[in-house]
This record gives sequence, structure tokens and C-alpha cells, in this order.
Amino acid sequence: MPTHGVGNLSGFSLQEFVLVRFEGGLETQALLFVFFLALYLVTVLGNLTMIVVITVDACLHSPMYFFLKNLSFPDLCYSSVIIPKALANFFSLTKVITFAGCATQFFLFSLLVTTEGFLLAVMAYDRFMAICNPLRYPVTICPSACTRLVLGTYCGGCLNSIIQTSLNFRLPFCSSPRINHFFCDVPPLLRIACANTAFNELVMFSIRGLIIMGTILVVLVSYGYITVTTLKMHSGARRHKVFSTCGSHMIAVSLFYGTVFMMYAQPGAVESMEQGKVVSIFYTLVIPMLNPLIYSLWNKDVKEALKRLGQKHAIT
Repeated sequence: MPTHGVGNLSGFSLQEFVLVRFEGGLETQALLFVFFLALYLVTVLGNLTMIVVITVDACLHSPMYFFLKNLSFPDLCYSSVIIPKALANFFSLTKVITFAGCATQFFLFSLLVTTEGFLLAVMAYDRFMAICNPLRYPVTICPSACTRLVLGTYCGGCLNSIIQTSLNFRLPFCSSPRINHFFCDVPPLLRIACANTAFNELVMFSIRGLIIMGTILVVLVSYGYITVTTLKMHSGARRHKVFSTCGSHMIAVSLFYGTVFMMYAQPGAVESMEQGKVVSIFYTLVIPMLNPLIYSLWNKDVKEALKRLGQKHAIT
């Protein structure tokens, strides 16, 4: 393996990493390849469909759907940052990723996942304002405010990603170049560092714990007020509409935060790298695939917009 001096304890540092695939023979690898590819294609198709439908259908030009469209974008992107390389590595002999490629992959992944976490909190706040403060809603959640909120989520994601990437990729990697994962993530990277990683782990758990707990608090407080307000409504039809709209969001929030909390927010939660790989599949493939399905199946407006789009294509 070629090496190059970049600040290792022994005067050398890794120029390349090797991404270790899942355990198993050729048949297992082929099945996993088909599984990854199928989920990835559904993810791309589902999220692109949500983005297109919300963009072209005037009935969906509201803050709630603006945020939903912006949720589909990071879902699409962070899967695309990880999965194509993982698919290529299933049958690659070398499974090599360069140091710069690894750092770039981690930076983009961290940016997009953090942005999605902030977006889920923004969407909860949007529903809180719409249901609990309907008179102030058009002023508070105006188009310029929506744009600022989305930009704010990306700024928060970028700041976290810069800190995490710069901190962890300055470590000397003088151990084995084999990253026991299908993409570049912090826990397996720290295992091959030859320096004391206690400070890096402390910073990682502190920042990610703060982000996770802060955004969860926003979601819980928002939905606490929403629940109280909804129970006071006299119209059963209106209550049903609120619960169906918010129910899809709560499912998405539970899946995302539950998985991320298990993986990152508590030290030692995932004991083995193989277990970590399985959990990682869930939030790099399964959740981005499920989100458009959850929002389209639970949301009457989206289903009607999909029908209108299908009818337009049938006519043309």
C-alpha cells in the first residue's frame, strides 16, 4: 500500500483506505448487491418524484410542502454519496478509497444528515405555527422565512461537518488501512488511528448529542402543543386531518432519530462493526427510501397531486 508523509507518529500516513465489505461468500455479496441496488433505485425514484411533484403542482406550493421538498433533497443526496461507491466495491478487487475521497465522502454525508435532522425540527415548528397560531402563521412562516430556515439548516449542517471532518481527518492513521465499514464514518476511522482518540470521541458525542437532543426537544415541544390544541377541536374531520398530516412526520422523525441516536449519541451503543453496518444500512438506505413513501401514502394532497401528474402524462 503506498504511503505518504502527512503527520503520522512514525513519519508516514495513509494515502488510501480499504473499505471492508460485509462478511460472506460470492453468493452473499451478489444478494447484498441486488438488495442495495433495489433500495437505492427506489430511494432515487421516490425522492425525485416528491421533488418534481411539489415543484410542478401549484396546489402544493405552501410552506409545509416546501420543507418536504427540501427534506427529499438531502435524502436523495446522502444516499448517493454513499451507495454508488458501496455498490462498486461489492465486486471490486481493491475496494480502495483515497484519503481525499474518504474525507469528502464523510464531509458530505455529515453535512446532509445533520441538515436533515434540523429540517425535521423545522417541519415540526412549521406544523406548530400552522395549527396552534393560524392567524400569525402567514406572517411568521412567509416565503422569505422559509428560505432562511432552510438555509439555516444547511449552515448548521456545514458547521458540524467542518468541525467533525477537520478534527478526525487530522489524526495519524498508522494502523491498518482497512476501514471496517462500507463507507467512511467516524467510529471505524477512530479504530484505525494510532493516536489517543478520547478527545475526538468526546467532541463527537458532545456535538452530535447536543444536535440530537436539541432538535428532538423542538419536535417534542411542538407536537405537545399540537396534541393539546387538536384535542380541543370540535370538528372530528379537522382532528383527523391534523393527525394524518402530523402522523407521517412523527413516523419519519421516530425512524431517523431512533436510528441516529442508537448509532452516535451514546458511547458503546453499537458494540461490533458488523452491527454498525446493519444500523448504517437503515439510515443510509431504508429511511431515505421510506420517507417519500410515508409522506405520499399518508398525505391526501400528495396522492391527489400524483394522480394529477399521472393524468397529465397520460393525456400527452
